[in-house]
Amino acid sequence: MYRYHNQAVYDLCQIHSLIDGPTLDRLQAKLGAEDRSLAELVIGEGKVSRSVFLDTVASYLGIERLKDAPYDIPIEIIDLIDPALARMHGVVPVDGNERQITIVTTDPFNTSVIDDVAFAVNRDVRLRLLDPKTVNELLDVYYRPKNVDYTGILEEIDLSEVAGVDDISPDDLLGMAGETPIIRFVNLVLAQAIKDKASDIHFEPFEKEFKIRYRIDGALYEMSPPPRELAVPIISRVKILGDLNIAERRVPQDGKVRLVVAGRHVDLRVSTLPTQFGESVVLRVLDQGTTQLELTSLGMPEDVLHSVEAGIGRPNGIFISTGPTGSGKTTTLYSCLKRLNRVDSKLMTAEDPIEYEIDGIMQVGVNPNIGLTFASTLKSFLRQDPDVIMVGEIRDLDTAQIAIQASLTGHLVLSTLHTNDSAGAVTRLMDMGVEPFLISSSLEAVLAQRLLRKICPGCKRAYLPDHALLKQLELEPAILQQKEFFQGTGCTACANTGYSGRLGIFEMLSISESIRELISEGRPAVAIREQAINNGMRTLREDGLRNIFTGVTTVDEVIRYS
Repeated sequence: MYRYHNQAVYDLCQIHSLIDGPTLDRLQAKLGAEDRSLAELVIGEGKVSRSVFLDTVASYLGIERLKDAPYDIPIEIIDLIDPALARMHGVVPVDGNERQITIVTTDPFNTSVIDDVAFAVNRDVRLRLLDPKTVNELLDVYYRPKNVDYTGILEEIDLSEVAGVDDISPDDLLGMAGETPIIRFVNLVLAQAIKDKASDIHFEPFEKEFKIRYRIDGALYEMSPPPRELAVPIISRVKILGDLNIAERRVPQDGKVRLVVAGRHVDLRVSTLPTQFGESVVLRVLDQGTTQLELTSLGMPEDVLHSVEAGIGRPNGIFISTGPTGSGKTTTLYSCLKRLNRVDSKLMTAEDPIEYEIDGIMQVGVNPNIGLTFASTLKSFLRQDPDVIMVGEIRDLDTAQIAIQASLTGHLVLSTLHTNDSAGAVTRLMDMGVEPFLISSSLEAVLAQRLLRKICPGCKRAYLPDHALLKQLELEPAILQQKEFFQGTGCTACANTGYSGRLGIFEMLSISESIRELISEGRPAVAIREQAINNGMRTLREDGLRNIFTGVTTVDEVIRYS
């Protein structure tokens, strides 16, 4: 841990009488036999406290000691030093301006480090002392490799052979995509994404670069880009995995990959799209091993959970989960299905595509290319004697009308819509052309939801948000003054993002008699929403505030998503 020069530490101990001479000599004699530096031996066996030792080093070198770890270093300061140089010398910049830079290092006795940094950044260098353990933590936070190490694989590829592959024949492209280095590279990218619990993997070709990005907890993170020349072979390899036509690069294609990782199945949905500089490919990661399909694991408030259970506990009617793409709607519906999956009930689903396989449920993947649409599948379902039907999404009037028909003839129907809030689901159905009286007689509940990032518990700190930010919460100042706010400052556990994992916020609209009357009258969403609030509905914003004040998420996340 301590890379301090042994002779410098020996001189320091003598000059400042940290330990007696015989003990110091005994510790120095152990250097050859033990894999520890003299500094570590002095602290460990010389019974000198770490704090006293560091204070002595600071005094000996005539520099200031920093006792608190600076985890809020501006990124523009970090960018002053190349990551390779930072790791090689164990150096982290903590402050700076146009003329000077302040650094901490794992070995303050090594004066050549100061010279190398000064030359690299063309600034004067000022040294500060920080516990080397903390310096290493800062290196991991700000300069840690964000990806698997694939340099060895890339060295095996002759880039001159893959240059200009845009016009290569399908047979040659197939052979190139099947070469061992390309296969290993793609496997590493997929393995890293699954390890990091990414929800999506993006392969994006541009004119002069080829980007690969992961979406983790709702945010995109870029890995070190491979050479632009490898875009076509890598994308072709992904298309082979998805059983797609690698010779066809002019039209979008969709496919599926099944992998076995650590003994569990992981499915990947493959989507290709022709762009100006090549095919963009996105993989959606469907890892059943990391997704808990249980209503009680979704983080719903107890009253919302009870309302959901009541909504799906009815023998007939429509239950809708609504929200934008990536808000967790599908996971909610699958959790509902799992709760309803009993021996005495027949459950059937129409999905595009099937995301999770559940034993005991008849699942159908729709395929519009052959006429197997949501609407046609639903019609067939009604002749299969189901108790519960799940429709992946109500996209058009035909699907909506058949879903309503199913609910009115004794079936429970679960589905999703894309709307901003729960009341918006009603007006969305009206906009499709569904008669208001049909909606009011069939709809039982609408659950709106969002996914917010959770504050990383490893670096969670109290702070005072900016006044302009707090103003957007639209709360009385007296209320805000009584509350404490938290944020993540960034640490190794969260890759310096301040966030780790996600949670749901929910808005449950139960269709009461007063709301049915408003729907029958064709009233707008704002009137339905107002009545629901009067009935006791907690809005998305209010549920978000609950999570702010309990220290689970940040003001920024709630304002952004509610």
